[in-house]
Amino acid sequence: MPKLKTCRGAAKRFKRTSTGKFKRSQSHLNHILTKKSTKRKRHLRHASLVDAADHAAVRQMLPYS
Repeated sequence: MPKLKTCRGAAKRFKRTSTGKFKRSQSHLNHILTKKSTKRKRHLRHASLVDAADHAAVRQMLPYS
């Protein structure tokens, strides 16, 4: 059985938690920030978890995490 390749784009975006879930960052915080309110930008800073429906896809992209 050959070694599996890790999807490097996914490796930069997702981290596995100690309970086996995947942590991700929020989108919409890279550019065009002047029209977004301070409250909206502040809430986007916090990381959230990948939805359960997407766990299988992320796990396949990150076989060794």
